[in-house]
Amino acid sequence: MARKKRVYKKGAKGSEYDAYHGTKEQKKRRAKRNKDAKKAKCPKGMEAHHVKGKRKGKLSGPVRCVSKKTNRSIQPKRKKR
Repeated sequence: MARKKRVYKKGAKGSEYDAYHGTKEQKKRRAKRNKDAKKAKCPKGMEAHHVKGKRKGKLSGPVRCVSKKTNRSIQPKRKKR
């Protein structure tokens, strides 16, 4: 089964931005994450890791600096089915 082609362009028909990333609620969440990341003052090549993500608690929780590789490989714990 072929995957549906994704549309990223703002304003285009079926655009992901218009459907989700451009909503007021999502813009506020993204601004909050960026604000918290800026507070962490991570050195070059490192990213802010939000220790407690939105699913686990409040959005502006504790933040620590980790490498990009580590931050992008960390998976949240999921409930067993």
